Amino acid sequence: MTIQSISIEYDAKNEENFFSSGDSITGRIVLVVSQETKIERLSVKAKGKANVSWTEHYGKVRVTYRAKEKFFSLEKIILQEGQGHGPLILTPGSHEHPFAFEIPDMDLPTSFKGKHGKISYSLKAKVSRFMKLASKAKTHFTVASKTDMSTPDLMKPQHRNVEKNVVWFGSGNVTLNVRTARMGYLQGEALKVTAEIVNNSPRPVTPKYYLYEKQCFYAMRKRKVYTKNILKEKGEPVPARAQQNVTKVLNIPELLPGTIFNCPILKLEYRIKVVLDVALAKDPEVRLPIVVLADTDRSASKELQEQQQRESWFN
Repeated sequence: MTIQSISIEYDAKNEENFFSSGDSITGRIVLVVSQETKIERLSVKAKGKANVSWTEHYGKVRVTYRAKEKFFSLEKIILQEGQGHGPLILTPGSHEHPFAFEIPDMDLPTSFKGKHGKISYSLKAKVSRFMKLASKAKTHFTVASKTDMSTPDLMKPQHRNVEKNVVWFGSGNVTLNVRTARMGYLQGEALKVTAEIVNNSPRPVTPKYYLYEKQCFYAMRKRKVYTKNILKEKGEPVPARAQQNVTKVLNIPELLPGTIFNCPILKLEYRIKVVLDVALAKDPEVRLPIVVLADTDRSASKELQEQQQRESWFN
């Protein structure tokens, strides 16, 4: 085998090693050959795409739903025979060939791998030789959507309430009012959930707090939903015939993927759910949407810090 190995290396842009739309990505193709080798073409391609796939059963019939979405596909020809440089001959040893791409300045979704699909970005190198199988190498890089705190809804307070009648050893009702300071939060940030619990029932109730994700996949006019709890916390019981205001702080994991709105076949959303555990009755619950943002923009971080300061003045 004259081409012993082919690999792709790229330069990290930051400590987290992710890129955003409009960034440049630079690197090199490394070829190791064992003897003098003639090649016809050396190229590298950058791609961004999404794929979803799942299977459903209808009796004995099995149907697989699939969809693909291509965001971009860019190709650079590094070497090509007939470009005025004579035959392309590689001498024995290691050869490095640099490349550079400009990631398209468009609304790209964050890299993500879910239950039934994924969003991926890759670099693929290819060496073509006459009458020989092509040699290929592939590697993936991570893209994070640019943080945009300018959307007004992200900074608005969230509020929702529910009331439920309870009939067990006497009648009564419970009311649950849940608030968050805003909808948008950065990865790793503390999320404060405030709940007003009015327990006019004859039994104590216990609040439970959840942060969960909702993955939605779309293909062939069908939707597949998958949910998973990210965090779960339990509060203190509220006695019968009592009213309390309680606060729970949930720390959003630093590596939690950002919310994905901008992919037509795959969406990733987050919700806060507060449930009152009522004995021998259906538990009332409140759900509020939460948007998790990757910290890719310092100006966005500054704006968020100012919002946090304003919140502290009123708490």
